[in-house]
Amino acid sequence: MDPIDMAVRVLRRDGLIVYPTETVYGLGADALSEDAVLKVYEAKNRPLSRPISIAVSDMDMLGAVAVLDEAARAFIERFLPGPVTVVLPAKSCLPAILTGGTGLVGIRWPDHEVALAIIARLDSPITATSANVSGEIPPTRPEDVYVPNDYVVDGGELPGTPSTVVDLTTRRILRKGAEWEAVEAFLKTLR
Repeated sequence: MDPIDMAVRVLRRDGLIVYPTETVYGLGADALSEDAVLKVYEAKNRPLSRPISIAVSDMDMLGAVAVLDEAARAFIERFLPGPVTVVLPAKSCLPAILTGGTGLVGIRWPDHEVALAIIARLDSPITATSANVSGEIPPTRPEDVYVPNDYVVDGGELPGTPSTVVDLTTRRILRKGAEWEAVEAFLKTLR
């Protein structure tokens, strides 16, 4: 069976997959299933108070799960798809568990063919947290993945620089990662 089809089959059963992105390996679950998202928290040994980001495959999907203003749209058009996580107000279709009680959700639109194919074929966002126990180094190779999962999509060795996390509600960088200098310069044009 095709690895993308197998990954989607696992996701449809509330299972966990490990998938490649342009940064590190992600731990994916159906982001619209509270049961699946809870499994991600358990696999990572992550406190429920810490939000989990999600990944989308296109602008329509992004707009369906988060509230966008003009500045957010301009930022997204400039940096996504790419190694940037945008934090936006979550829409009510997302399980509250994803936001860690903040009402905000981190969204990735990965610039990786395999990740995009999985999300598009599932036709639903998936979780986009790194495939590691909380506090450990994010994996760049399948053999470095130690979190519980149901299926690994092998994408070879990945670059390893995490995404830059940007809160678009406050226009602040929360974590410097890939392309952070360009992100910082662009944010100054939005003020």
